[in-house]
Amino acid sequence: MKTSIVPYSKLSEHQDWRWDSEFVCFEPRRNKDLTYKTIGKVLTFAQYGISIDMNEVGIGCKIYRMNEISDMFCDRTIDKYADISEREINEFKLKSDDVLFNRTNSQEFVGRTGIFKKFSEEDIVFASYLVRVRTNHDEVLPEYLTVFLNTKYGIQDVKRRARISINQSNVNAEELKRVEIPIISKQLQETIKKLFDVAFELVNKSESYYQEAEKILLSELGLSSWKPKHRLSFVKNFSDAQSAERIDAEYFQPIYEEVVERIRQYKKGYKPLGDIVKIKNKNFMPKDAVSYKYIELANISENGNINGFIEARGKELPTRARSKVNTEDVIVSSIEGSLSSVALITDDLDNALCSTGFFVVNSNKINSETLLVLLKSPIGQLQLKKGCSGTILTAIGDNEFKQIILPNLRAEIQNEIKKKIATMYGAKSSSKRLLDIAKRGVEIAIEYEENKAIALIKSECSKLNVELL
Repeated sequence: MKTSIVPYSKLSEHQDWRWDSEFVCFEPRRNKDLTYKTIGKVLTFAQYGISIDMNEVGIGCKIYRMNEISDMFCDRTIDKYADISEREINEFKLKSDDVLFNRTNSQEFVGRTGIFKKFSEEDIVFASYLVRVRTNHDEVLPEYLTVFLNTKYGIQDVKRRARISINQSNVNAEELKRVEIPIISKQLQETIKKLFDVAFELVNKSESYYQEAEKILLSELGLSSWKPKHRLSFVKNFSDAQSAERIDAEYFQPIYEEVVERIRQYKKGYKPLGDIVKIKNKNFMPKDAVSYKYIELANISENGNINGFIEARGKELPTRARSKVNTEDVIVSSIEGSLSSVALITDDLDNALCSTGFFVVNSNKINSETLLVLLKSPIGQLQLKKGCSGTILTAIGDNEFKQIILPNLRAEIQNEIKKKIATMYGAKSSSKRLLDIAKRGVEIAIEYEENKAIALIKSECSKLNVELL
């Protein structure tokens, strides 16, 4: 147990008179040789995002949410849209080097911070539970602010300020501004910026490798130029509703029949997913005292990467942490709204746990990389969406999941896809490694001195054959 004695007079230093133990007992470590400033003093701009209903059908402009910030970057792939006015777009559209801070949700997500690097001419806005900030570059570069808020010291200061309720935590923009950041030298900040530049280039390559893999798949199936189109009206027979035991219009969208028909026309044939894969549905009961890595839906990025996990003892895990995964397994979200959360389990997550909101599958008839691309492509996504049912929580059940049909892809096509996806994961891993080096460098500067931080960065970069000019 950690205890602290705080003079009553010290409480007045915080304008909200915070006296809760989490706030007063967990003040982060400081380096007496560094100058500290509140983040508010180094910002030129801070803004809450727009509060708006979102859609998945491409109406309006793309909008960032909290789960599209991963590994200190704002993701390139976004699947939500906001139908807003031109004035609102101009007010909330992101600019390169904007820093996004997640201010609310569960304890895990509060404080998640990433930097936006513009990757297209398309306008992108951000949701209300995010705060967009810009820094005075003469004092703090945006890359350094991003790294600091992802270090153990930045995270500790943010978490202790969180106001925790039954369902969520909150750290508002004013609380963020009160977090103190050490002012490190311009040399070290520029070095961190260079690490981000190289890491972002690797992220771009990673995305392109996935797109190439999907292109190989769609080309093989003759679907390269096919664009699924949602119809507002169509006619179905009553007998169709009777046989399907469904009366909701969405289930009978012609687009679902169209994609199934395209797969059935594949020259090498097709099979139901249940005949191709093994579904690992055995319930795993974690041991109270054992520590496990736990993957949730929100840990999956849009290109199939797993960005982070919770590590906790069995007794501290949520009751939905009941599925065990192993290397080469593919996990597939069963929840409508998160169906694109499909990922490959890599060596570092062997024997981890995942939420029961995932299907866990593997196969000896199709390699895992190809299975990943199939289920993330329109081929899998449209069939997953069609199979969803329910009211409060809409999801696809076991039987509907098994009935999804997949093409019998040629071995050479599977091997091509596997190579692309393996290269994708390699590029993403290198990117993450560089950002971890940047983060550790800042922590070393706070714990010891900048010279040690710079030496560590140079040493670790040399191991990756990365030269910071």
